[in-house]
Amino acid sequence: MPFIGLTGGIGSGKTAVSDLLGKLGAGVIDTDLISHQITAPGGKAIPLITKEFGADFIDPQGALDRPKMRALVFADSNARQALEKITHPLIQQETAKQAFELAKSGAPYLVFVVPLLIESGSWVNLIDYLIVVDCPEETQIQRVMHRSNMTRLDVENILKAQTSRKVRLAAANAVIENQGSLDELKSEVLKLHQELLKI
Repeated sequence: MPFIGLTGGIGSGKTAVSDLLGKLGAGVIDTDLISHQITAPGGKAIPLITKEFGADFIDPQGALDRPKMRALVFADSNARQALEKITHPLIQQETAKQAFELAKSGAPYLVFVVPLLIESGSWVNLIDYLIVVDCPEETQIQRVMHRSNMTRLDVENILKAQTSRKVRLAAANAVIENQGSLDELKSEVLKLHQELLKI
């Protein structure tokens, strides 16, 4: 069964593309979604984060205080590494579990949605084919500001921490341009799906 990697910068539209592939029958595992699940109230990472960083980093609902943690890890690489040491193994466990279940379901291929796929280094060796969702940087900034209520500076800082579009596009087996209408995106994804079935 082919393993397909799907990545793109923040706000590029990875979820829109993976949702469409899922509707076409692909097995989709979204590591960002898993990351949110393990840091939600009652999530597996919460006790470990509380122990490592203190209760100040947990919001009143019992979830990770994402804005506060984001500010810390952008300012302090040791804090980022400490957080990744907690979250990465938990994300890997859940990813493997979901992949095993989807493989049994008869999906023609599995799509692993990984925001920092190129940056991770390890993912590139685990996949057979890499899809990059792309759009102009200004489009990314506007989308993220609109959906996440973030300042322009916050979004620009996240973009700076991610690998460049140029590096991402150079690594891609296929690129989905996501700057038009939803119908245009659907048409591109359908073509891609037909290609993926041939792998």
